[in-house]
Amino acid sequence: MSLQSDINSLITSVDLELYDASIVNENDETIYRIGVISKEIEDGKRKSVPLDAYIELTHLISPLLDVTPPVSGDYRLEVGSPGIERKITTINHFKLSLGEKVSILANEKVKYRGTLLKVEGSKLFVELENETVEVEFNDIIKAKTYFEW
Repeated sequence: MSLQSDINSLITSVDLELYDASIVNENDETIYRIGVISKEIEDGKRKSVPLDAYIELTHLISPLLDVTPPVSGDYRLEVGSPGIERKITTINHFKLSLGEKVSILANEKVKYRGTLLKVEGSKLFVELENETVEVEFNDIIKAKTYFEW
C-alpha cells in the first residue's frame, strides 16, 4: 500500500474524508499538510470537524510518517481543515464541495459564481441566480469555494 492510501485508511477510521495532502514550503519550513472534512452533511452543508478530531488524527498519522516519511529531511505535519475558502483542483474536490458556493474561471475568461449542485462524470452543474449552467471540468482554468459573509 502507498503512504497516501495508508493515511486515507486512518482518516476513514475516524469517520472523516481526505480532502487533500500536499507538501508546501513556507518561511523556510517544509510542511506536510493534510486537509480533512466531515463525511456528515447537515442542512445541505458539511458538518464542521471538532478540534479533538484533528488532534486524534495527528496522533494516528505521526507514527506512520516516522516509518515512511513523506519527504526527506525535516518537515512538520499539519492536519486540519482545507478551509472554508479553498482551491478546487480535481473532480473529487468538486464532489466533496457539493452544496457549497463556488467561483469558477473557465476558458474564454467566463466566470461563474453560484452553488455547486452536482457532478456527473466530468460535467459540473452550478446554480447561478436565475439559471443552472453546465461546466465541463476540462474547460476550468481555476476554481475555489467561497463564503458569503
